[in-house]
Amino acid sequence: MPEPRVPDPVNVLVVEDDATIRRAVQLALERYGYRVDVAADGLSGLEAFRVGTYDLLILDVMLPELDGIGLCHRIREESLVPVLMMSARGDALDVVAGLEAGADDYVIKPVDTPVLVARIRALLRRATFAPSQSPPPDAPDHLLVFGDLTVDTLGMEVHRAGVPVPLTPTELRLLLEFAAAPGSVLDRRRLLREVWDYGWEGDTRVVDLCVLRLRKKIGSGRIETVRGFGYKLVRT
Repeated sequence: MPEPRVPDPVNVLVVEDDATIRRAVQLALERYGYRVDVAADGLSGLEAFRVGTYDLLILDVMLPELDGIGLCHRIREESLVPVLMMSARGDALDVVAGLEAGADDYVIKPVDTPVLVARIRALLRRATFAPSQSPPPDAPDHLLVFGDLTVDTLGMEVHRAGVPVPLTPTELRLLLEFAAAPGSVLDRRRLLREVWDYGWEGDTRVVDLCVLRLRKKIGSGRIETVRGFGYKLVRT
């Protein structure tokens, strides 16, 4: 049976210092129809990112010259491109540091190709998310206002006190999920399913760290923690 292929060419940059893993990931993704460039260290990866055009980045945590955490920080200073981190150890500090740096998700090496491709597809769906239909022109229901925060669900834009708030695709999807049910408590498992598109049990640290990043951008008091249950968006 032939491998399922992506509908349009997608450009992926893989930054991995282990030559065997780097080549294996490249070949595996190319079989699925992705266009893949590779780099063997953090500085080379940063240079490749700056001169190329990529839809998604896959970064190893442990890289020479500039580690994956530092590389992710540098990339986030310039771009909101989806970032998937890879960690060989699954060490909690690696995972937390990668997500705090701005990564959207992570996988533990060795990772099965179908799992990696599923994570990539989920990231790309978030990056290309758009509402299915436009609201009537005389009913601006697409503008949601919560205190000084305005969410435009049609233009996919967020403003705080009139100032644009740059959000990664994952942060935007998370905020939209909260904005769709203001005042309602959303548990972490639901957010993993609806935002990260996990069809299986995932690591809820992904949710917690993304909520932390989102709070820094939209205001620390805008998303409230309900201990033992989850999070909710404060209405006013």
